[in-house]
Amino acid sequence: MSDGPHPSFLKVDLHLHSEYSPDSSTSLESLIARCRELGLDRIALTDHNTAEGALRLASLAPELTIVAEEVRTIEGEVVGLFITESIAARLSPEETMDLIHEMGGLTYVVHPFDRYRASWSPQRLAELASRVDIVEVYNPWATAGANQAAADFARDLDKVTAAGSDAHGPSELGQSWMEMEPFTGPGDFLEKLRRARAVITDLSGSGRRA
Repeated sequence: MSDGPHPSFLKVDLHLHSEYSPDSSTSLESLIARCRELGLDRIALTDHNTAEGALRLASLAPELTIVAEEVRTIEGEVVGLFITESIAARLSPEETMDLIHEMGGLTYVVHPFDRYRASWSPQRLAELASRVDIVEVYNPWATAGANQAAADFARDLDKVTAAGSDAHGPSELGQSWMEMEPFTGPGDFLEKLRRARAVITDLSGSGRRA
């Protein structure tokens, strides 16, 4: 629990969805309003297999938006942060991660070991470790043991970690976020994220999300 971020820190949610995802009906306008209500400073809009919503959000609220996409590869799912265009689904993990890096973005492996979603085996993800920048170690919808497995994996490989709400509706936004120093770009973001603190406000959720 937290009373809120320190004034010099940003409140950042790195995993959430809008009406540009097939499993969400959240409009961009309601998303902006809800972020203001919650005091979120930055969000990564990670719609499934498209960055169109995030690119639109960046035009509406550039100071709020990290352009992102949750991409389904032929194996697991990976989020591209700080990307500039949509990435096609169903490519190999290597192709997808390399495309993200070619845009100057960061690769963020979300709910990596959740058995109900397109997930990874620890062995396969370890093979991709040189291409992975960030590992999500708390997702409020993850199945039992999945968050701990992700945290153990990240610790063993010394990866930067993060948490997010994985919100698919306005009421789910703000269940968890990162409290971090202001940043200037992807490289600085990654450095600041390593020193950031995950804030969890609701530990009771047991649902599932895609």
